[in-house]
Amino acid sequence: MTVTTLIDRDEARAVNAGAKAKGISLYAAREKIFPKAVSGDFRRLKWLIMAVTLGIYYVTPWLRWDRGPNAPDQAVLIDFAHRRFYFFFIEIWPQEFFYVAGLLVMAGVGLFLVTSVVGRAWCGYSCPQTVWTDLFLAIERFFDGDRNAQMRLDAAPWSLHKISVRIAKHAIWIVVAIATGGAWIFYFADAPTLAYNFATGQAPFIAYATVAVLTATTYVFGGLMREQVCIYMCPWPRIQAAMLDEDSLVVTYNDWRGEPRSRGSKKAAAQGLEVGDCVDCNACVAVCPTGIDIRDGQQLECITCALCIDACNGIMDKIGKPRALISYSTLRDYSHNMAMATGGTPGAIHPSRVHAADGSLLEGLKHFNWHIFIRPRTLIYMGAWCAIGLGMLYFLLTRDRLQVNVLHDRNPVAITLSDGSIRNGYTVKLLNMMPEPRTITFSVDGLPGATLSIADMPEATGRSVDIPVEPDKLRSLHVFVSQLPQFVQKGQTKFQLQASDRQSFEKDRYEATFDVP
Repeated sequence: MTVTTLIDRDEARAVNAGAKAKGISLYAAREKIFPKAVSGDFRRLKWLIMAVTLGIYYVTPWLRWDRGPNAPDQAVLIDFAHRRFYFFFIEIWPQEFFYVAGLLVMAGVGLFLVTSVVGRAWCGYSCPQTVWTDLFLAIERFFDGDRNAQMRLDAAPWSLHKISVRIAKHAIWIVVAIATGGAWIFYFADAPTLAYNFATGQAPFIAYATVAVLTATTYVFGGLMREQVCIYMCPWPRIQAAMLDEDSLVVTYNDWRGEPRSRGSKKAAAQGLEVGDCVDCNACVAVCPTGIDIRDGQQLECITCALCIDACNGIMDKIGKPRALISYSTLRDYSHNMAMATGGTPGAIHPSRVHAADGSLLEGLKHFNWHIFIRPRTLIYMGAWCAIGLGMLYFLLTRDRLQVNVLHDRNPVAITLSDGSIRNGYTVKLLNMMPEPRTITFSVDGLPGATLSIADMPEATGRSVDIPVEPDKLRSLHVFVSQLPQFVQKGQTKFQLQASDRQSFEKDRYEATFDVP
């Protein structure tokens, strides 16, 4: 018995194989995929990322953050009712939405950076579609068993056992889907209050509608459509090629050491044939969540989850051959190693050119080197990402939490008083962006002989007045600016209206015009 015959062969076929065969319709019905469970470093990494991302998603709305008695205590809250976005110690107002836009730009640049370095890693590890599909697959294996058991159950006629298993599995899927939609709405209102109102039927209709829509999409996308979302609905597979270069890491079948494939290396050696390390066990196909054969080369359907690497490494360990027959590799390294295997000329691969007599790999082959991370493209992306982030951080830390806005009255523009003074009216809006009450000093500057008066505050007159403003509130006032007759000049005179806080030393100015007819 040869060593390679100890490896069972999975009867797995790539679902996109038919589309590549001549005469087969590209519009054939979907073939069901039953991914086989696998263990290994990348599978453990995916479990870890799933736990972290799901934990963040489900737990975050319940975290508390004390902002004082005048502000909500939910750490992360998108408060549409009061037009606020709270993120721990950060509070974003509608006019500061550019911070959110900056975060989206950072996310885009970060995605370009990750793709240029490790290909479609976002899709394989962190994309919500991948995370929830992995969760649904784990639930499916709990009820249906692993790949072979799932296939037998799927082909079996309907029975009480099959119906009960199907009902249990889909029921848990729906529970997960409901929890997904339910967690989402808690980001937009106080989580404990909304949870109670939701359970007692007192929540707004939009809350129930949102949960219903997200429950349906999670159940359909994660449980029923799965890889179809990645292959046909997601635009990223068609965009990511522009982000790759010959130094980007992608999951690669190293055919320069795997070909020609053979199920019996000793028998082939006895016949004087050269064979590669691939024993054609199909393990890489059986574990693929999108149902492709990585040995066919780079494909749009590959999400670079690296589960095929774990499967292949397990087989290589069993037959005593070096790992990384399937590995993360760059096109530059792959081309160098292929040139060694073929002798530098197009033609058949000769395993003896890359293997020593004991089966180990020869020196001179190129393998992963962390230096590929430092190259012009990645440095540009990283520089842009850091510049945007540091710029946003600077403006966030140095921003004033006091703003003033002024609108000149249009009718009448100016009024002549009985003593000959000229008066202009303005609508002034003072914005206190702090969660505590403040007294704002409002003053006029640059207009000689001018005094202020406020319509609903008759006691507030002079060159400056103190105006109380409630926490996190906008106070609108009708302010009059009057100028003594001896200082009046025909036409328009520019001057400044200033709002300041003596305690925080914050101030904001608005350049206004004083009209004299």
